[in-house]
Amino acid sequence: MSHFSQIKTQIRDLTSLQQALTDLGVEWKAGPQPVRGYRGQTHEAEVVIEQDNGYDVGFSWNGQEYALVSDLQYWQQPLSVDGFLRRVTQRYAYHTVVKETTRQGFQVAEEQRQSDGSIRLVVQRWSA
Repeated sequence: MSHFSQIKTQIRDLTSLQQALTDLGVEWKAGPQPVRGYRGQTHEAEVVIEQDNGYDVGFSWNGQEYALVSDLQYWQQPLSVDGFLRRVTQRYAYHTVVKETTRQGFQVAEEQRQSDGSIRLVVQRWSA
């Protein structure tokens, strides 16, 4: 029986996920490669975050999104699982919005971090 938990996310773009992790100072490795778990069990993932305790955290494509995959009993990150996913999801959303608005011809004109931790973006597009 597998000890791995798979937590659904709304993350669908690998590049934005990788940029989000980098923004947060998380060291990650590009896959596919194994996420190490209990008693040598492994699970393939497209992004792997190695932990000092020998049990990894990963993001694995499930056909619809990148699910967080880990043996949660051995979670060794500075934030809780929920806190970690909240931070990753916020940075992921930021990169997704910037990428999509750039694709549509917009530029970020202003970026403000709010006191509640949210980010306010103002985008503009010049038309001829």
